Amino acid sequence: MRIELEPAAPVAEIELPIERPLPDYELEEIAQPTPRDVDPLLASQGFHDLLDEASAILERALGEVNLELVQLTGAICEEGGVYRPGLWLVLRERDAAGPMSEAARERVRQLAEHLRITLGLS
Repeated sequence: MRIELEPAAPVAEIELPIERPLPDYELEEIAQPTPRDVDPLLASQGFHDLLDEASAILERALGEVNLELVQLTGAICEEGGVYRPGLWLVLRERDAAGPMSEAARERVRQLAEHLRITLGLS
């Protein structure tokens, strides 16, 4: 999992690689040798179902906090020369002008961890 904060904006980018097979989403062969080999996984119905589930989880969780979902999409994640599909999302702290507050940063970390565990990504 990777979380990057924008230094001058109340925005966090989160990358959540899928590190194990997800048979419920028909995502069996996760580790691929090239980025191009990940593209069919990102275009699959199973991956779209995973995105829908992630969106529903975030919608419920974000209703309670001062964050909003800006973008949720697929990502090609690389580690050690192995490529995997993953989730990429952008969250923004509502009504904030500068960098994200410490409270919002902690909530972003908690939400990312909640998604990782709930969806069984690793």
